[in-house]
Amino acid sequence: MVLEFKKNGEEFLNYFIKLCELQPNERILDVGSGIGRKAIPLTKYLDSTSRYEGLEIVEVGVEWCRKHISRAYQNFHFQLADVYNEWYKPNGRFQASEYKFPYENGSFDIIVLGSVFTHMLPKDMENYLSEISRVLRTEGRCLISFFLLTEESLELLQTNKSTLDFKYDIGKYRTVNKIIHEDAVSYHETYILDLYKKNGLNIRKPIHYRSWSGRKEFLSYQDIIIATKY
Repeated sequence: MVLEFKKNGEEFLNYFIKLCELQPNERILDVGSGIGRKAIPLTKYLDSTSRYEGLEIVEVGVEWCRKHISRAYQNFHFQLADVYNEWYKPNGRFQASEYKFPYENGSFDIIVLGSVFTHMLPKDMENYLSEISRVLRTEGRCLISFFLLTEESLELLQTNKSTLDFKYDIGKYRTVNKIIHEDAVSYHETYILDLYKKNGLNIRKPIHYRSWSGRKEFLSYQDIIIATKY
């Protein structure tokens, strides 16, 4: 378990550097920072002039990171987003569809979301993407993971090759759980591409399709989109 935690964190650090050209002195926002999976490797890469902000809806994750990371690295900050999510935080005070990130416009060079939009419904995800665009500087980059429904992934789903059974079709998205949709959410790629364009985010090709759907050639598990704000 510990080995897998460390391996996944190092995997994302590699993406930040190679796919997003993250520099050691840049400002990075990690939405869904959890218990520091992505932050811990960054403590060895970012220098003292950089700024890392972690935004997380689960309080225990924020507390752990403040105790074990922020005390040693003063440029690493973690903040609780008291946002409702039926799967992760059913007692959250604020609706994700209306939540405003607690940062000024253009505050960050890079924004990352790993396995966040895979647990959010359309109106919530649309608001978050708008907020990402707002707090990202012009020419800043964002890395976000998805379960993308494409012609290929839909075909793999139909032939039962996917690791997840997105059998409940809700229109813009599919889910594995008829009762709690946020359990796992996949989105039609065309819908996501339109949202990026609407929010002034230029997608860097190629989109990095991954193994969740049963593809034989992949980068890792969830699909990754890299985009630049224009």
